[in-house]
Amino acid sequence: MLTAKPITKLTCIVLTLFCLGCKHRNIVKHNGEKDLISFKPVFGISYTEIARRTQNGLSFNSFGYQLEPQWKMQFVSNDSTSIYSPTKKQFINFPLTRGYDSIFNTARTWLKVKTMTKDSMIIELLNAYADSVDTRGAKVYMIFYADNYIKNILRGDISLCKSPSRRDSVYIQRLTNAADKDFEKGFAATQPVELRSKSSSVTISKRHTEPTMLNNFDTSYDYMNPEFDITVNNAYSNFYYSFSIFVDPIGQMHYGKPLTVFLEESRRISYTHLSKAVMESYLKYYLNLIPGKTLGITHTSEIAVHVTGRVGSEKLQKSSLLSSLP
Repeated sequence: MLTAKPITKLTCIVLTLFCLGCKHRNIVKHNGEKDLISFKPVFGISYTEIARRTQNGLSFNSFGYQLEPQWKMQFVSNDSTSIYSPTKKQFINFPLTRGYDSIFNTARTWLKVKTMTKDSMIIELLNAYADSVDTRGAKVYMIFYADNYIKNILRGDISLCKSPSRRDSVYIQRLTNAADKDFEKGFAATQPVELRSKSSSVTISKRHTEPTMLNNFDTSYDYMNPEFDITVNNAYSNFYYSFSIFVDPIGQMHYGKPLTVFLEESRRISYTHLSKAVMESYLKYYLNLIPGKTLGITHTSEIAVHVTGRVGSEKLQKSSLLSSLP
């Protein structure tokens, strides 16, 4: 049971690491492993996720993915949960399927209860593959506080608990240093790369993930895999290429890889050569790039671009660029 003392950021971190480091205790009562888990002791209690951490206490993985706390939920019964939708701004009921060893499924997610009280709970995410579930766990933990606890003890302020730790900053700096030496080690930026056109003939639109129940209202794909549609009007030929670009800390482009499937190696080589020429000419000449950042640290990250060229009467390029165009 949590104490009633005021909680500082350090206390939150220590509590989290203690919970993750201790032996897996199941506070929800069972009558042996043959019985299904019961949520009856916490029916109707609203919980808010205040942190999401890996086993080592970090909130980032090696790809730059930030494990942000997102869920607000309550157990309505042993076969139903109510989870808050930030898009619809209301709670939505989901079926709940109980399994053995504290495992359950709701909102198309497999989970395992590690600890649960009326004040807090820790739930581990499980990996699912087709019709199989890895009960060993993903070693990613969701830490919840009851809303009453947040209101009465924390005075409604959980900002310090939800903030990344100093260890997170040190870890991101280490990833940044590695990417500075090899741009292919770039990682996702929580503040993604921005593209800006220097010409009215070149237009840019960024693709966005629509939050729905199918993706659990998770839009992290937008910063993990930023995608841009770029149209070059008045180009010297019609073309369409999809490829990735690494954007370094000073906003320079480095060709990544084609984003299409090839049946023949010769086709891949040709496609790579021509799409790289599009980047070296049209994109480098007519775009300004603002590099991505994570925790205020500017670093190399990868984006995807889908570039369409449309022939027009106006010559958009200088003659010195013609030799490199497809």
